Amino acid sequence: MKEIKGERWGSRIGLIFAVAGNAVGLGNFLRFPAQAAQNGGGAFIIPYLVAFLLMGIPLLWVEWAIGRHGGKYGYNSTPGMFHKLGKGKYLKYIGVFGIFNNLVIAAYYCYIESWTLAYVWHSLAGTFTGLDSNAISAFFSAYLNIDNTNFINIPGTGIIFFILTLGLNLWILSKGLSKGIEIVSKIALPALILFGVILAMRAFTLDAGESGAVYDAMTGFNFLWTPKFESLSDPKVWLAAAGQIFFTLSVGMGSIHCYASYLREKDDIALNASAAGWMNEFVEIILGASIVIPISAAYLGLEWVRSNVGFEMGFRTMPSLFQNWGPVLSVIAGVVWFGLLFFAGITSSLAMGQPVMAFFQQTLNQSRKKSAVTFGILTLLLALPCILFYRMGVFGEFDYWAGTFALVVFATAEMIIFAWVFGIENAWGEIRKGADMSIPMVYKFVLKYITPIFLIAVLVGSTLKPATGDWILELTNLFNGEGWNFAADSVVGTILHIGSENLAYFANGVPTEIFFKDISRLLLSILFISLSFLTYRHWKKEESK
Repeated sequence: MKEIKGERWGSRIGLIFAVAGNAVGLGNFLRFPAQAAQNGGGAFIIPYLVAFLLMGIPLLWVEWAIGRHGGKYGYNSTPGMFHKLGKGKYLKYIGVFGIFNNLVIAAYYCYIESWTLAYVWHSLAGTFTGLDSNAISAFFSAYLNIDNTNFINIPGTGIIFFILTLGLNLWILSKGLSKGIEIVSKIALPALILFGVILAMRAFTLDAGESGAVYDAMTGFNFLWTPKFESLSDPKVWLAAAGQIFFTLSVGMGSIHCYASYLREKDDIALNASAAGWMNEFVEIILGASIVIPISAAYLGLEWVRSNVGFEMGFRTMPSLFQNWGPVLSVIAGVVWFGLLFFAGITSSLAMGQPVMAFFQQTLNQSRKKSAVTFGILTLLLALPCILFYRMGVFGEFDYWAGTFALVVFATAEMIIFAWVFGIENAWGEIRKGADMSIPMVYKFVLKYITPIFLIAVLVGSTLKPATGDWILELTNLFNGEGWNFAADSVVGTILHIGSENLAYFANGVPTEIFFKDISRLLLSILFISLSFLTYRHWKKEESK
């Protein structure tokens, strides 16, 4: 495989900011508060931190190590990196997940990112001034052009902002690592932290009776920060915590591997990975938990928040709450909030584009600019179904299969391959090579046994999750010949559309949601097979030389 010449990070701080920016994304400020609130607030924190230490940190080290090791042989995308971890010819096809995940996630992620850019503009223009919560929620639906009477929705303004957002990403990516991604990360990460601190300080000082607040914002903080040890026995909370770690650290994607592949053979990865991971945790736990939940709880009450919290809350609810701060401060708060989300989004989407571009540069021998165009065309083609058939579940299917399930599959596979196929001694030596910090020996045991078991448990738990939530009962029923009742949100339940009332593809001549979901799955399968074939063809050419 042809090595990409001249690609290196300009500085260590630039690399750390880029990797931390990759991890710090929309999930830190939108998904984390929702997951915490839906899983008991403080009950979520302990499993979350345990998952970070036993799964998050080891996975960061592993992905940095695989990337640097592959980069030593000139591989900057995961198929080549996995090819060098053992003698099995199948390994490079496991690496295809590192291209597939980034490409699919980038398609719908850039669309969400474009929402934040649009809302920055609308905040500056004063669009939300004087609107109540119902009007702002209706504005969001109108922006997405969600029409319950049609299966297709064409959001004219939304598409314009999406094209602008995608174009900006491609322009930055075309500039390269040090002159593009690194410069943007050095600006965007400090800016979003500053914006987050501004909003968090406002939340800390928001008392009942001030600026229309009904309750003290501290009720939200107390809800999130009061530990509940009974959560340690709740598998649901553990699964949610492990899932959030995947999202927040961007592990199981392939982007960290790519970033690390541009390091030199003895450049530190242990301290770099740890620094990027802990920086992300600071942003998520300290800032991400200090904005949406406390401010919403101050105005709407904790019970309302627990019942209604979700990803779209940042767009439907937050602008209406800012209106209580007066015409000037509400505009500033809107710009700061959505500017923060935009900076968080673009650093992550850039990290998704780089591995895909490196793959095309090396397998198709494209220049950086041509690979940016190829990535842009594919992203646009994949995004259009998410945009046009948003209401019909295409967006959700892409997010579930590429942004959830495939991440767990890839992370589990890479952990087992690195610790057992590559070998724990080789793995441990690779992680410690050039390390600027001392890694506790206990992590050698964690890498070989604890993290793989943790990941397998998450994968099996999410795939076979029982409808009753009682694993012992379902196992008993299975051995008694009564079968296994899968939960509707389990992987098997999702495949079989358990819980759906109508499985027909058409109703009154109009395609149904089930039709679009299954077509989405077919499209994703074709994409993965195509990327695998491209990998196969490239290796055939390499072997024939």
